[in-house]
Amino acid sequence: MVSDYQFISFRRTWRVDEDTWFNLGQCKAIISAIARTPIMPQYREEIYSVSLIRGAQATTAIEGNTLTEEEVRQISLGRSLNMPSKQYMEQEVRNVLDALNSIRDQIVNGVLIELISPQLIKRFHFLIGKDLNKNFEAIPGEFRRNEVTVGAVYKAPPYVEVEEFMRRFCDWVRKEFHYEKGQSFSTAILQAIVTHVYIAWIHPFGDGNGRTARLIEFYLLLRAGIPDIAAHVLSNFYNETRADYYRHLRESSQGGGDLSNFIKYAIQGFKDGLKSILEKVNLNQLEIAWRNHVHETFQSAVAPRTTQIKKRQMGLILSMNLEFDYTEDRLMRLNNSIELEYAEKSRRTFTRDLQSLIAMGLVVNSESGYRANTAILRGAMAQVRIDKLSF
Repeated sequence: MVSDYQFISFRRTWRVDEDTWFNLGQCKAIISAIARTPIMPQYREEIYSVSLIRGAQATTAIEGNTLTEEEVRQISLGRSLNMPSKQYMEQEVRNVLDALNSIRDQIVNGVLIELISPQLIKRFHFLIGKDLNKNFEAIPGEFRRNEVTVGAVYKAPPYVEVEEFMRRFCDWVRKEFHYEKGQSFSTAILQAIVTHVYIAWIHPFGDGNGRTARLIEFYLLLRAGIPDIAAHVLSNFYNETRADYYRHLRESSQGGGDLSNFIKYAIQGFKDGLKSILEKVNLNQLEIAWRNHVHETFQSAVAPRTTQIKKRQMGLILSMNLEFDYTEDRLMRLNNSIELEYAEKSRRTFTRDLQSLIAMGLVVNSESGYRANTAILRGAMAQVRIDKLSF
């Protein structure tokens, strides 16, 4: 009976405390900074690719898929692992990657802007379960016709009540979060989190409920205007804190459906993940400024240089990762191009090039090694206390 699952109440059963409201405000500010900051196309694609791969790996790993991030990357490139023992996991990941990319493309192009409905949820589930055959314990795109116990701990509502639960759920979120009438940023984020939890609670499918819930959460975040490079943040967070994720789900149901702590936990993780994305975006801006500075420095250098020497030294400094410290040996093998450049030259030539870069102020040397001197650009930035640089 529905009465046996009173925690699935289809009403506001949470309180957002001051810390969480503050974190939501910070999330909004960080997202605005990410969305408004220009990123080089190649770098944007790299960030999105890494985000997509980690998102797909996270949403399947939390369900027991053991493929590594590198294996998921290979699948994302359209390659097959050619391992019969991993064929099911490969198809599972490929379904998630295809679904995430399809939803992303449709949202960005304004094609898929729908209210949450049983039909939409079934369509997303079909994307998750297609071509998984008998290993997938559900009919893709159809609500279950069997009883389900999750991890021998949580017994999902009887299958005869799933249709009614899902109808009531979709009617409720339409009224509670009022997308048609307009949503604030906070309301949109809360809808994504609450919708995720309710689908996990109702467990409308025989298999693939977690993946479907996270896919819908991803859809709602994109629909709310979250940049595509940041819309996988919550899935990654749930996977990285898997024990806490399941604990908060369990405690919320056992606590009468009070979602206050789950929301607090999710928003904190959302903010931390967004900060990580913003740091990557800011690093791209630093790299652009650094390249400009390097070119200007070489143009204004007083010491005479042949074109060959200039090209070699610029190649060395522009190959250095701005976040790393290097030994001389590591610098000589930064990449294939650098290694080939110095392969037929003496160590003295390399040392001379390195000392020249130090003299130009482009490289600094310390006990930890050689580093690109990006600190010189601080004078071109807005000044702030060094201990207040992070949010």
